[in-house]
Amino acid sequence: MTTTFPAPDGALVADMVYQPQFDSRLLVDTMARTGVIPQRRVLDLCTGSGFVAIAAAELGCASVTAFDICPNAVRCSRDNVADAGVDVDVRQGSWTRAFTCAPFEVIVSNPPYVPAPPVDDSDAISPAAGPSWAWNAGPDGRLVLDPLCGSAAKLLCDGGSLLLVQSALAGVQRSLDGLRSTGLDAEVIASQWIPFGPVLSARAAWLEETGRVRRGCRDEELVVIRADKS
Repeated sequence: MTTTFPAPDGALVADMVYQPQFDSRLLVDTMARTGVIPQRRVLDLCTGSGFVAIAAAELGCASVTAFDICPNAVRCSRDNVADAGVDVDVRQGSWTRAFTCAPFEVIVSNPPYVPAPPVDDSDAISPAAGPSWAWNAGPDGRLVLDPLCGSAAKLLCDGGSLLLVQSALAGVQRSLDGLRSTGLDAEVIASQWIPFGPVLSARAAWLEETGRVRRGCRDEELVVIRADKS
């Protein structure tokens, strides 16, 4: 399913944290459309501002636990949770710490997935893009995606589902293959084309030179992958 949305507005407070963007909103839209959230135990990985976790709570989940490695993100998401008046258990640490409280019925995640050049280009990127740790994911964008796809099945209970949003620039088929290799049934269930933001705009020449995008391309495709455990 391909969808088109207006530019995000009315975002949560996200000081020194990734501001909710098209990817976060596509994920939340898919959460609502699929109906997988109500009355289920949810895990939000790489929660950032808490936007997705708060949405899960507002959609009527049984509980939601959110992880982020950054203390700024944890502090910010806890403040946003309090302002929203919902119940979210926000924890600091790598997503791998979720194994201590698994299994979950639903996993939702908007992880870092932006391909990064070998030379630091942070000075060329607007501070409005947020901290680089929130989106940089190695030269192929797979630094978090590969281990996450390889481990999701172990975090899910039988009958559980994963909803994962990423850019096509980070290799959608690799995510599908990684999830399927662990026994999950995986497919793309939503997509959206958006214009390059500040990060990809700053990296456009590098993306062209390395063959990651065609010459003159200034749009990327976002996808949401659903993976179900039998």
